[in-house]
Amino acid sequence: MSARHNELANLLFELEKDLREAQLWARQSPPPEALLSTEPFSIDLLTFTEWLQFIFLPRMYAIIEAAEELPETCSIAPMAEQFFSAEEALGKSTDTSVARPNEAANKNAGKTDRKSIIRRLAAVDRFISDQ
Repeated sequence: MSARHNELANLLFELEKDLREAQLWARQSPPPEALLSTEPFSIDLLTFTEWLQFIFLPRMYAIIEAAEELPETCSIAPMAEQFFSAEEALGKSTDTSVARPNEAANKNAGKTDRKSIIRRLAAVDRFISDQ
């Protein structure tokens, strides 16, 4: 594995860690048919965080593991910004399949966590696009 692949793996591990800490990591996989969407970010069948967990991260980890060529561009941070602002505007939690023991206590922390996730995704975007 190249140094570049290692660096990207570290960025993705940090993203996964942030998703877990923000309690945006689903405990169960969506139904198999939900993973077959042809829409961008599988928006018709998955939440954005489910797409990250079940499609984006596994694909990126597979590319890294196989030492394949990285994509030429990546632009997922804007989608994250849109997703999280829409959820905030609606006053909804971002993923109903994730256990949230104390929603009220986590509300302000969640905003910080979401900003951190957006920053991580922006770092991934820059890393991939700066090849």
